[in-house]
Amino acid sequence: MASSPTPNLIDPFGRTITYLRVSVTDRCDFRCVYCMSENMTFLPKKDLLTLEELDRLCSTFIGQGVTKLRITGGEPLVRRGVMTFFKSISRHLESGALKELTLTTNGSQLKKFARDLASFGVRRINVSLDTLNEEKFAKITRWGRLPQVLDGIDAALSAGIDIKINTVAIKGENEDELEDFVRWCGDRGLSQTFIEVMPMGEMGEENRLDQFWSLKDLRARLAQTWRLKEIALTTGGPANYVELAETGQKIGFITPLSHNFCESCNRVRVTCTGHLFQCLGQEIETDLRQVLRDNPDDDTALISAIKAAIDKKPRGHDFDYSRQKIAGEMSRHMSHTGG
Repeated sequence: MASSPTPNLIDPFGRTITYLRVSVTDRCDFRCVYCMSENMTFLPKKDLLTLEELDRLCSTFIGQGVTKLRITGGEPLVRRGVMTFFKSISRHLESGALKELTLTTNGSQLKKFARDLASFGVRRINVSLDTLNEEKFAKITRWGRLPQVLDGIDAALSAGIDIKINTVAIKGENEDELEDFVRWCGDRGLSQTFIEVMPMGEMGEENRLDQFWSLKDLRARLAQTWRLKEIALTTGGPANYVELAETGQKIGFITPLSHNFCESCNRVRVTCTGHLFQCLGQEIETDLRQVLRDNPDDDTALISAIKAAIDKKPRGHDFDYSRQKIAGEMSRHMSHTGG
């Protein structure tokens, strides 16, 4: 088995980029209130990277030292033919160049695809789930059905895939479920990460400031019920983890607002249109789709474009909810950048 390639992507602040998040579609079968508006206008098919272009782009990043690849959306599993992409890209797991192939999903399609994903080397996935209450789930997702997601989680566990639950902390929506939700995850052997609402996209009547629940306050709530032990767990992402002493389960906190995590950022994102965003919270981007299509038989220009983009990676984002106003708000939706 081949060893991983030498890291070639180092940003201006000495951070080595080893983690790539790629959106394969902006479409989703949910309309979560913090992610997209209910009446979305999606991109025309011609603007999206083909599955072959996605494979070529990801393979080029892997050749430059990326060892972790996360597939996102929208909802990645609604992309037609996406299993052919997973099957193809899994060759990099077999060679040893790629250490982890994973995805973030809303869980709605897991019952259908869990066994295929496991056969293609997916060992761990993130499932976005913000409530265990069917009525609130329908309100938060607008179009989603909770039993379908829970069946998907069961199917993934049966296929031998580890699951981490990603829960967006939404003030006034899931505060009352905190302890019961954590217990539910613990009973099923699931780790859980809480995420602060980020100011991404125009939400119409939804107010980001009203939705914001600081994870500092959430963590203090947890400490009233469990003993929290700091642990040095590294998953390649931005979360800080604790372990519940009483149960041994792991709880993560992603705090882009209350605690900036940018100093250790090792990742970049590519949208379903082939635009590379060096930072989730900045508008700077590089059009890799045009480079791909202008150079169908030679990756030299693509490698140069990727390295030039990494050379412009900023120190961090500017998200801020302090002083009762939102700073650093991004006009693009999370479904466009990749959740």
